[in-house]
Amino acid sequence: MLVKAIIWDMDGVVADTGEAHFLAWKALFAELGREVTREQFLETFGMSNLPILKLWLGEGVADAELNALAKRKEELFRELIRDHVQTLLGVLDWLERGRARGYRQVVASSGPMANIVALLATLKLGDYFDALLSGAFLPRSKPDPALFLHAAAAVGASPRQSLVIEDGIVGVEAALRAGMRCIAVTTTHPAEKLSRADLVVENLAALDEDAFERLLG
Repeated sequence: MLVKAIIWDMDGVVADTGEAHFLAWKALFAELGREVTREQFLETFGMSNLPILKLWLGEGVADAELNALAKRKEELFRELIRDHVQTLLGVLDWLERGRARGYRQVVASSGPMANIVALLATLKLGDYFDALLSGAFLPRSKPDPALFLHAAAAVGASPRQSLVIEDGIVGVEAALRAGMRCIAVTTTHPAEKLSRADLVVENLAALDEDAFERLLG
């Protein structure tokens, strides 16, 4: 039987985590006596922590310090989950449809596994997914396609039979580099910045009921 996979990004796709991530970064840099703007945050949303920290702090920071800062940022984020995170519109309906139609469903997030597990537990969505993958420790972050290729392989699907749901510019690019179809939601970026995706919608509730089938064939 041909396996078809739906690969879900977490932040900005399944869960509205943008504000919690921004506040976590803001709190971390306040501890360092520095400031992060919302514009800086939006430009890097979807990337792993280490590339973000190298971009913002420069290349002269020791790896041990970068790793400690990345860990601290995620501790701050998990403290904010309960009050600042909710499931995005249309997600639950499409998770139900995906399961009913026999698709294998995977979370593939740049965030650490502890975040993925905490978010799914908070939102009570864990039972919908066949595999959970974190790109936090991959050597390259999105737009490198490695995370999505690993996600498809985890459930035995080929790239041509995999559909990525993303909200990030780098995530859309990663899906295309992986040879996968892509739906982009405008949670984080305006539609014109996501135009390389196969479909761009305001939220998943705006999709036609046969959207997955049309893209996966």
